[in-house]
Amino acid sequence: MNFVWSHIKKLDWTLILASFGLVLIGLVSIYSSSLHSGDFTNLEKNIAFFTVGAVLMVVFSFFDWKIFRENPYLILILYFFSLLLLAGLYFFAPATRGVRTWYKIGPFSLDPIELTKLSLLILLAKYFSSRHVEMYRIKHVLLSGLYVLIPVALIFFQPNLGSCLVIMSLWLGILVISGIKMRHFLFLMLAFMLVFASGWAFFLKDYQKARIMSFFVPYDPLGISWSQNQSKIAVGIGGFYGKGIGNGSQTQYGFLSEPQTDFIFAAVAEEMGIAGIAAVLMLFLLVIWRITRIAQGAYDNFSKLFVLGFAVLLIAQIIIHVGMNIGFLPIIGLPLPYLSYGGSNMIATFMILGILQSIKVNPHFELS
Repeated sequence: MNFVWSHIKKLDWTLILASFGLVLIGLVSIYSSSLHSGDFTNLEKNIAFFTVGAVLMVVFSFFDWKIFRENPYLILILYFFSLLLLAGLYFFAPATRGVRTWYKIGPFSLDPIELTKLSLLILLAKYFSSRHVEMYRIKHVLLSGLYVLIPVALIFFQPNLGSCLVIMSLWLGILVISGIKMRHFLFLMLAFMLVFASGWAFFLKDYQKARIMSFFVPYDPLGISWSQNQSKIAVGIGGFYGKGIGNGSQTQYGFLSEPQTDFIFAAVAEEMGIAGIAAVLMLFLLVIWRITRIAQGAYDNFSKLFVLGFAVLLIAQIIIHVGMNIGFLPIIGLPLPYLSYGGSNMIATFMILGILQSIKVNPHFELS
């Protein structure tokens, strides 16, 4: 019992409480957007997901994270299992509006992309922590890119462009943190431009092209540009304190598409105003700050890269989601961590937080 109490006291409670605060704001917003229909199923599910995630966070805080660093075969098993799940979506997942993203398991859905993010986070941290003195070699950039390219291709053709961008951001972020040479980085940027050009010509679907084009030239306000226009309206009319919970016209009357997932930031802005979104952004900054502090205290390259890689994942998702909601980026569909409805993302996020806590309580952890 003394060991458990001592362990709990060592946890980063600032990080935990900031995370809980973000979840609470999300639950309030999901509750509000459920008022008009009177269906609170998603709210009840997300409370359950949060409870499971919080329990798993505590459990994983006792987990010896060094098992990943010292067992490359375990990492490869996790990686190939995530690939198998992604490939299985094409055969076993139901199509929802033309997208195969989740496995249906009774009343719940399983999104293998979250497992893929975790497996890639571990794999890339292991790969670059073992080769940080050889980052001058382009082969390590290309080989690590191959590990990333396979799941990105499987996700792209679902199609799920938002998650592709997040995973690519993870790879680029860890490359930069690991010390990639500037000429190699510029080579990657050129390669990305070529890939985007070929993707536009041969792979992007018509509706994806229309969404991107409508971002630059809003030509169909009642069609392809509808969602982003309504999102910008919701953000703009909130004022300082917002319209109040249950009083947002965009959120309550169906003008705002997917207010519980892809547009939850706009829903918060409309009903909680600038004060609400300021609280959200401040809590996110607090979360990112505490994560980087854990990275500073970590004593080996693997744990540092793992922790900072998670920070990159969060930052990428926040920037893309908020950018879509305020009209700075095209609509590509991406939930906001902690706030949006979704069990796979919620549980995976808190599992990773648990691993971060296990790094924090390690006897070798030092933070000046």
